[in-house]
Amino acid sequence: MGTEMRVLRRDEWDEWYDSLIRGFGGVPEAAEERAVFRDLTEIDRSLGVWDGDACVGTAGAFRFRLTVPGGAPVPAAGVTMVSVAATHRRRGVLRSLMRRQLDDVRSWGEPLAVLTASEPAIYGRFGYGAATRHVNARIDTDRVRLTVPPGTDDVRLRYAAPADALEACEAVYARLVSGRPGMVARNPGWERLWVLDPESGRDGASPLQCVVAERDGEVVGYARFRVKADWEPAGPKGTVVAQDVEALDPAAHAALWRFLFDIDLTSAIDTRRRPVDEPWHHLVSDIRRCSLLVRDSLYVRLVEVGAALRARTYQAPVDVVLEVEDAFCPWNAGRWRLTGDAKGASCERTEDAADLALSVRELGAAYLGGVSLAALGAAGLVRELRQGALAEAALGFGSAVAPWLPHGF
Repeated sequence: MGTEMRVLRRDEWDEWYDSLIRGFGGVPEAAEERAVFRDLTEIDRSLGVWDGDACVGTAGAFRFRLTVPGGAPVPAAGVTMVSVAATHRRRGVLRSLMRRQLDDVRSWGEPLAVLTASEPAIYGRFGYGAATRHVNARIDTDRVRLTVPPGTDDVRLRYAAPADALEACEAVYARLVSGRPGMVARNPGWERLWVLDPESGRDGASPLQCVVAERDGEVVGYARFRVKADWEPAGPKGTVVAQDVEALDPAAHAALWRFLFDIDLTSAIDTRRRPVDEPWHHLVSDIRRCSLLVRDSLYVRLVEVGAALRARTYQAPVDVVLEVEDAFCPWNAGRWRLTGDAKGASCERTEDAADLALSVRELGAAYLGGVSLAALGAAGLVRELRQGALAEAALGFGSAVAPWLPHGF
């Protein structure tokens, strides 16, 4: 008996989700987290592969709007919940899911597909390129000091119950979305994820805490964090586990980080999935004692090359013909003339001679401005066919602000 792929039905969700959990090690999630993901799952955009009555493959796609260089929110399929049962490896199940999903995304009129990868080697063969990075840090707050900008003392901080402050915090996040490529506008219901606080997810730390930053009665930032207590014979050595720190201006940013640095009975801050160009990097006295670790984050796949390249702007003028290789989505393959600047762009099919040759994976990696086309060229992954074209395109594709995905999905 062969396998069957079909769009998920609502009454199949539990078995489908159980198959996903088993694929990621089999450790069950807290009941409240499971309930949120049940509500967030877009059933009509979710696929299951079945072998008889058993679910052996899963994949879903959220409806997202992704900020691209220039600030436009572009429809993107947030690829998620991808798994294949260990009993069905090497049978083409993942490939068939990716094939059907990208065909669906194209039919939905979404020019981009994006994902976070459990293993970075998996998705390149389907045209996804690593487009953003994030930073994990462990800051030694006993030895590192923070220099704050003028106006920091004018910011008022107050504790608030995380659920009570959620609406105000989400309003801050919404104002930040258009300013940084890679951020996603949060759909209704997603806000519930940020205040989930099962004891099983705390790793011995406190319940989730929240501090909001205010100026003239307006919320201008927030921090959500836990405190993990620890002691040694010489005294306390607790850790602040910073989950979210967002602010609308430099003074609010500094005030929140200064607060986290100064929490009593702690000597370190652990924070994950932060922007690679976050301002506090320039405020600390000793960046070496912040133990920065850079990791890959968002992977981008151009589903419709022309529409995707037209959707963003370019920080310097570009006029370049791209020879794109895309065996998995052959409608993208061939030559495209991209002309654009900071005001807008056009990208159309052409018979003109190519200036650069690259695969759709490298185009996805460079799309948000965080990976340089010149660096990809130096690695031999982009070929320059017209002298000077690589430098021109690399400058245009860049972004003044590093792209960043704040959270997984």
